[in-house]
Amino acid sequence: MSLLWPCGAQGVSGRKLRVRETLRVQLRARKAPAGTTVAVTDLLTEARIRRAKPKADPYKLRDGGGLYLLITPGDARQWRLRYRAGGRESMVSLGTYPATSLKAARAKRAELRTALEAGKNPAAERRAERANSANTFEALAREWLVKQPFAPKTLKKAVWTFEDLLFPYIGSRPVSALTAPELLEVFRRLERRGKHETAHRAKQRVGQVLRYSIATGRAERDPTADLRGALAPI
Repeated sequence: MSLLWPCGAQGVSGRKLRVRETLRVQLRARKAPAGTTVAVTDLLTEARIRRAKPKADPYKLRDGGGLYLLITPGDARQWRLRYRAGGRESMVSLGTYPATSLKAARAKRAELRTALEAGKNPAAERRAERANSANTFEALAREWLVKQPFAPKTLKKAVWTFEDLLFPYIGSRPVSALTAPELLEVFRRLERRGKHETAHRAKQRVGQVLRYSIATGRAERDPTADLRGALAPI
């Protein structure tokens, strides 16, 4: 039996039934991996997004499957995706509209679903990346430097040691990931140039920063301790 009626109230009623049925089909979530929830639906359209106006308070346009567009009173439009992994709810940002289109946001939602099925948690990975970027050798060295009561001449030489001799090689490395062999290679670069005393001074500075990192909970050990006797004596 057709749900379409030729005209009048019955026609309107028939169209409403078809819309409800379409929505019921759309709102059926795909099967998610154990411990995760990511329903996949496509409720938004580009036209609806363009028609949306800012309000006095932020509000959401939901696309389903945890994906929504947050519209602020200043008309900023930010894609967000909420999902559950391991029994916990998380949220990730997927960019702003229109720089990130509806189609692109849906593609990112699909990528997250694939990551969840592989046992990954994108929000946790991003938090770890941010923590690592805040705990790089350069960030910790600069933090340590400002706490030292160095005389101007000593401070200038310390800054030169870090900026010219160390940061180009290990500045972007998380302090917790530094190893004795990679540090030794940095110091041996100086030795190969005949800068034996400078190599020892650079090793001393690295050790000071790493011990500070341990004391402040950003690292667990100082690998320069493993280099005892590895540099040519002076």
